[in-house]
Amino acid sequence: MASKIHVKEKDTVLVLSGKEAGKSGKVLEVNKDKGTVIVEDVNVATKHKKPRGRYQQGGIIHQAAPIHASNVMLVCPSCKHPTKPIREVKPGGEKIRKCRKCGAVIQTVREAEK
Repeated sequence: MASKIHVKEKDTVLVLSGKEAGKSGKVLEVNKDKGTVIVEDVNVATKHKKPRGRYQQGGIIHQAAPIHASNVMLVCPSCKHPTKPIREVKPGGEKIRKCRKCGAVIQTVREAEK
């Protein structure tokens, strides 16, 4: 069962709770099935990797681990404050997200490229 998540890839978010509370970063990946997000340079786990095969190198790898989506809050690109976005549907059927504090339309990089 996929759940609705209030953030998208390439959004900037602020971590609200846990050991990483107060840190911010860019969302790298969203998993709707589990309700988690992976944020850049937040909740970094150390993994010991054994070499598999002749040419693969082993060692200690640092990789970002998932955080539950309810523990992050979207940061408005205009006013730089964490905000819960307002979802609106324009008359043409286009869905937009707006900042509750400044009223600016929040676009992801993917939407801005179009």
